[in-house]
Amino acid sequence: MKKLKLDELGRISVDEFKEAEKIPVCLFLDNVRSLHNVGSAFRTADAFRVEKIYLTGITGTPPHREIQKTALGATESVTWEYAESPGAAIQHLKTQGYVIVAVEQTTASRPLHEFVPTDHQKYCLVFGNEVDGVSEEVIELADVALEIPQAGTKHSLNISVCVGIVVWEVFRKIKLKA
Repeated sequence: MKKLKLDELGRISVDEFKEAEKIPVCLFLDNVRSLHNVGSAFRTADAFRVEKIYLTGITGTPPHREIQKTALGATESVTWEYAESPGAAIQHLKTQGYVIVAVEQTTASRPLHEFVPTDHQKYCLVFGNEVDGVSEEVIELADVALEIPQAGTKHSLNISVCVGIVVWEVFRKIKLKA
């Protein structure tokens, strides 16, 4: 076994990425404070060919040095849009046929591993503020709430870790049909 060099990984270019088929998923950052978390969401979206990221409320937007530290260029490949009002942006996505999935601990949330995406359905995965989580306004508009089962003493994961876990699980179920 040997570690692969960058030129051996067979990655596509930014232009090829923009033209490539995406999974029918967008990410929605609801008032995310940390620019490092925003950059990490871009990098995860690039890795799993997410179609778009919505940055809302106080969430920072590219170009920004702190976002670039973790995005490592993914702000160039992943399409994104800023919306001041998270609620209005969610309403718009609902009219576009997206199922709104709040990643949050609620009275109706289901464990992530039980989520089964429907073929030909578009999903908007909503991730909330590092302290307050997904806003009540957005939770009220959500169609589904999912949470990552945890067994430790803390009640939540860092948003960048959460985005990685959730997007991988959804990608795995949509693209790899596993």
